[in-house]
Amino acid sequence: MSTLKTSILGIEFENPFLLASAPPTALIESIDKAFTMGWGGAVLKTITPDDLEMTEASPRYATIKEKGKVICLQNIELLSHKSVQYWVEGIKYLKEKHPTKVIIASIMAPVERKEWQNLVKTLNDTPIDAFELNFSCPHGMPERNIGMAIGTSAEISILITSWVKSVATKPVFVKLTPNVTDITWIASATERAGADGFAAINTVQSFMGINLETLEPVLNIDGFSTYGGLSGAAIKPIGFKCVAQLRQKSNLPILGMGGISNWEDAAQYITLGSDIVQICTEVMINGYGIINGLKSGLLSYLEKRGMNDISELKNAAISKITSHEKLNKKQRLYPSIDKEKCISCGKCVKICLESEYHALSLEEKCPSLNKEVCEGCSLCSHVCPKEAIKMCR
Repeated sequence: MSTLKTSILGIEFENPFLLASAPPTALIESIDKAFTMGWGGAVLKTITPDDLEMTEASPRYATIKEKGKVICLQNIELLSHKSVQYWVEGIKYLKEKHPTKVIIASIMAPVERKEWQNLVKTLNDTPIDAFELNFSCPHGMPERNIGMAIGTSAEISILITSWVKSVATKPVFVKLTPNVTDITWIASATERAGADGFAAINTVQSFMGINLETLEPVLNIDGFSTYGGLSGAAIKPIGFKCVAQLRQKSNLPILGMGGISNWEDAAQYITLGSDIVQICTEVMINGYGIINGLKSGLLSYLEKRGMNDISELKNAAISKITSHEKLNKKQRLYPSIDKEKCISCGKCVKICLESEYHALSLEEKCPSLNKEVCEGCSLCSHVCPKEAIKMCR
């Protein structure tokens, strides 16, 4: 029988699905409900010193939908508004009621040794399992030289990681921002400073757009807006890339996240090097109940593959990612057209003619290929509305 149980850094997880630090982990009673429903753990909404002032804007969310389904969400939500004492008492309550669940404290403070260390020392005395250092919030905080302003500076990231590690009695994960040229640069710096692992990725800085009827921002706060954090399925390829890059450079544990909507997404993150996954936006859209499909789907997949646990899936695909210069440039695949599926719409021909190669033409209502000029780019197979084109040797 396969199992979803796993462990990293001495922390035992009953399953690899954690709630990410976000609105779904903003209240003790909400986390209590999620634990009862089967989540393996939670990263608390980021805890800050009590004197760090925060005032939210309203509204603070905007979405892009495709056929009624949210494919991405932009938010300008800030951090936890609850006091440190609220979390101290809440953590103790949750651990007493749910002793097998993993609780990770996300923390953030101004760039002052005393502020970070006081927060860590206070939380050291609670039964949390680890710390997650929020170096990556892309909105609200950078203007105050914290959040993403920390995670885009190797020097400041090293400084704070070392401050925390000097007093922390629990493992320390650094939550990284994708809003950098090379995420491994910051990761390597924090690893040298003593980080025990990474959490990646936080949201992608973005702007949701302009309403052309009003000429005002889609995310409209009294006629104005700002840049916010993009999450949801649209950022999944960015999360994949960042986690893979981290795994190729480091052996430290990775808490992977970014656009996970189902168990298949989670499994892909694990094949790319994630030890555990975190989920936020899909929960905000569909609720805690998604955990049932996540667990049953991943467990069934492991059993089908004859794997005992997720450790056998971890890193399974990372060796398949290489540099462009090392790819096989001698291979050529060509479009093969299924005439029974083809509806003679001519879209593939039009796109081929207008996108570079002029390798397709419409003859007797069916696309015809000129192999001599076809470069095997595969674009035609992706634009076909009936999936009638496959790439073959």
